[in-house]
Amino acid sequence: MLRYLLKTLLQMNLFADSLGADVSNSSELLLGLNGSLAAFELRNLSAPHGTRPRRADAPPRIVEHPVALLVPRGRAATLSCKAEGSPAPAVRWYRDGERLLTDAEEPRSHRTLLPDGSLFLARVLPGRRGKADEGVYVCVASNYLGEAVSRNASLEVAVLRDDFRQAPGDAAVAAGEPAVLDCVPPRGHPEPGVSWEKNGARLDAGDRRFTTRGGKLMLAGARKTDAGAYVCVAANAAGERRSEPARLLVLERPVFSKRPLGRAVLAEEVAEFACEARGDPPPAVRWRKDAGELPPGRWEVSADNSLRISRVTAADEGTYTCVAENSVGRAEASAALSVHVPPQLVTGPRDQIVARGQTATFQCETRGNPPPAVFWQKEGSQILLFPSQPPQPAGRFSVAPGGEMTVADVQAADAGYYVCQAISVAGSVVARALLEVEDAAAERLPPVIHQGPGNQTLPVAATAQLPCRAAGNPLPSVRWLKDGRELPGAEPRATLLENGTLQITDLRVSDAGRYACVAASSAGETRCSGALRVQGADSSAAPAEPGVPPSAPSAPRVTAVTESSVTLAWESGRQEAGAAATSYVVEAFSQAAGGAWRTVAADVRAPPHTVGGLRPGTVYLFLVRAANAFGLSDPSAVSEPVRTRRPPAATPPPGPARLAVSLLEPAALPTGAGVRLAWTVDGPAALLRGYRVLYRRRGAGGAWETREVPGAERRDALLAPLRPGQEYEVKVRPVPEGPRGADSAVRLVRTPEAAPGAPPRAVRVAPLPDGVAISWEPPPAAERNGVIRDYRIWCWGNESRFDRNASVAGTALAAVLRGLVPGVPYRAQVAAATAAGVGVRSSPVPVLLAPAAERDAAAAAAGRGAGGGLVRRLAAVAKRPAFIAGLGAAAACLVLVGSSACIYLRRKRKKELSRFAGRRAAGPRAKAGCHPLCFGFLFSFLPFSCFFPPLFLAGLHAHGGGSWPGRAAFTRLRVSPQAPSRVPRAPCAAAPGSAAPTRGCRIRGWCPASRAWMRLPRAAARLRRGRNRDWPPRRPSPGPAATARAKPWGKRCNRRCSAGPSCCPRRPRPAS
Repeated sequence: MLRYLLKTLLQMNLFADSLGADVSNSSELLLGLNGSLAAFELRNLSAPHGTRPRRADAPPRIVEHPVALLVPRGRAATLSCKAEGSPAPAVRWYRDGERLLTDAEEPRSHRTLLPDGSLFLARVLPGRRGKADEGVYVCVASNYLGEAVSRNASLEVAVLRDDFRQAPGDAAVAAGEPAVLDCVPPRGHPEPGVSWEKNGARLDAGDRRFTTRGGKLMLAGARKTDAGAYVCVAANAAGERRSEPARLLVLERPVFSKRPLGRAVLAEEVAEFACEARGDPPPAVRWRKDAGELPPGRWEVSADNSLRISRVTAADEGTYTCVAENSVGRAEASAALSVHVPPQLVTGPRDQIVARGQTATFQCETRGNPPPAVFWQKEGSQILLFPSQPPQPAGRFSVAPGGEMTVADVQAADAGYYVCQAISVAGSVVARALLEVEDAAAERLPPVIHQGPGNQTLPVAATAQLPCRAAGNPLPSVRWLKDGRELPGAEPRATLLENGTLQITDLRVSDAGRYACVAASSAGETRCSGALRVQGADSSAAPAEPGVPPSAPSAPRVTAVTESSVTLAWESGRQEAGAAATSYVVEAFSQAAGGAWRTVAADVRAPPHTVGGLRPGTVYLFLVRAANAFGLSDPSAVSEPVRTRRPPAATPPPGPARLAVSLLEPAALPTGAGVRLAWTVDGPAALLRGYRVLYRRRGAGGAWETREVPGAERRDALLAPLRPGQEYEVKVRPVPEGPRGADSAVRLVRTPEAAPGAPPRAVRVAPLPDGVAISWEPPPAAERNGVIRDYRIWCWGNESRFDRNASVAGTALAAVLRGLVPGVPYRAQVAAATAAGVGVRSSPVPVLLAPAAERDAAAAAAGRGAGGGLVRRLAAVAKRPAFIAGLGAAAACLVLVGSSACIYLRRKRKKELSRFAGRRAAGPRAKAGCHPLCFGFLFSFLPFSCFFPPLFLAGLHAHGGGSWPGRAAFTRLRVSPQAPSRVPRAPCAAAPGSAAPTRGCRIRGWCPASRAWMRLPRAAARLRRGRNRDWPPRRPSPGPAATARAKPWGKRCNRRCSAGPSCCPRRPRPAS
């Protein structure tokens, strides 16, 4: 008996544990029981044989403790727990201090206790927050000798959401720059780790250029091979999630594969500079000239980006730069152009005639690039004279740095031709001049009268002095002539003074006349005359006071020489008061022309002056006198001898050209290079001087523009510069020596289009709620360079991912750019594009979209200050999605409140149909009866229905029949006998001719929603007309049953009817 009692107490202890008792309580109960057994000294009662325990029995001991687990949701998990003891201990499991029931105790449990004591979870279930099976687990092993508790082991459910908090986006970087791909993994437990894949393969962890920090993939020094599709992989114990591929583009800055080299070319030749660049994307190449512009009309860029300059000039010299640019950078390469210009004479030497012992100077000023070296040489001599060289020979010959050669103390042996040569790498030029040394006969010049008789007016009886100061080598003699006749030597009143002055005393009227002074020597003679007027005694006019003649001018200089003329220049003499010169007189001397000084020009107003009518190939000397109202000045110094040019060989005059010019089809060269013209000539083309090209824009009208083409042998010409994208009319006209030749036929040529040379004008930006409106005006007509096909619009953000681009047709002058991010600063640019490419971009216009709140505030402020602002604000509010959604929710709330009120009022009106309506069911006539608790639930849920109308409707539909279904919720009724407590048991039957059951019947209704028979009050058994098509019930009910097809009872039939349906105004139709 004691043994059975002990077993019963032990089972009671285990039963207490199964009811959730604390482990400590169970231990105390077990220990108390053991204590009581010890008190009774029943230690051997549990032994299978005998009354003493066996030595093999031992208390439980945990040999394998459970370990913490992290299990994905829905996966199986096993918590190990192995114990040993004798007898074999029983194992129980606790979670967070609560006893766990396994499938042996709870058939529907997903937990299984394995034979070795381990706990097997078929699937780890998450709760509302994913913690249904999460917690701290402990296994307890016990037998009658005691119990052992394992260490705590936590079980956590791993979770990983699907959506990345920030998925990586496409990026483009330049080679050599760092690249960063952002990635924020989905939320999960534990926090997922991030790894990266490139083109489907996991990134090499040993590549130090790749660094992952906080989910970001950072690449130091991107290479071209790093381009590809990168995927961010987030993984934890719940699984892994892969982002959408993000493409990394590694672009290359422009790099020159062929750089331009410096060039040195001759003038009028072609200069070419090569330039080849590569990059990704392929760079655009353009040329520029430092500190200047490219030669207009003479440069072109070929398909390989080489620059070609035709017919170079010295002005084209400079540095030319090739600029290669793409979206990630730019590169420049420069080369210098040196234009070698052959030497040219600026001032050449002239033939000179110099007297023995004088100094001869020959000019030889040259120019060229590089500056030429100048040296002199006398024909027939081997001696070369260079600038800064010691004088040769005997110190009489010298060459100045400017190329001027001087021969001092000219001797007769110095006569001859002297040659000036200028040499450089570009060529050479030679000029020569003749030096003639005068002999003794040629050295004698006619006398020069420094002061001759001037015009004088004197009274009668006065004394007249007519001066005549003459000089010459040899010394000349002076004599006087009056009116062309020599004065008689015996005239007592006329005296010839030693200085050659003629003095006449006691003047008489007969002394008036023209007096001439003649200075003669062996070299020749010179004359100078003046008029003498004598006033009578009866003359009332006062004699004029003698004036002062002007000063002598400087020696004349020869500036130009032709076959029959010499151009002279001089400076006026010193100006004194009342002695200003009013005109000049030029005198010339030539042995071949008569050997006397003669006046070759009079009344010359100012220098320079060209003396004409000279003999070709003749040597002349010149002097100049200044004149005013009081006479002539002293003569100037004599000029250097100058020889007029010899006449060229005579050629017969050409006759009129009779020829025809045929213009071939013009060829338009690439953009900016112009048009190449070619023609043929039928006739004597040798008689032409050249050709004249005439051109104008077609349709412009007006005069023709001309371009001269010298040379009768020319048959082509380059017409440049011309406007790109224009159609021109071109013709050629021959230019003969005689009459004008006939024009060729007019040809049409269209120049290629070029990118617009100017940006669009007046670019304006207006902000919109979700973008900007950009408007502009076309570029100037002269800069369009063709037909504008479209306009390109760029909106650059502070990062490339914010950039927005668009293009519109060439006829549009405005566009709307959407998708801009508020708060991000943008720069808008517009450019026109032709078939040749995109033109110059406009200046950046800053754009900044304010956040929505600021825009609303600004709009409200603007609306308050402008008329009709309220209407605009209301219209703007009505267009917002939040307003529309709120309006719909409000309408739904009104509909639901109205429906609920209607149902409630109808229910209240019909609640008298049954005495049971106030208790649990709705009235029998309610079409959608509702339990009172249901109304409380609906009205408590009504505030949320404004935001979740579908959820509210679903709840109304689900609870439309109430917690106790009304008549509309049942399709079949079952009537069976019942045993009321105060009514004797009686068979359940319907009254004759009635479908309504009588007292003592149990009524059940078939609910399709719950698919079960539910007990109802009798008054709730009334069915809707035509709804119970399957009555009587198909399933048999225990005991006798009355089946009927019922119609609704009358509205006022709400009392118990013991006599059948006779108490009701409307009787149900008898059952069929």
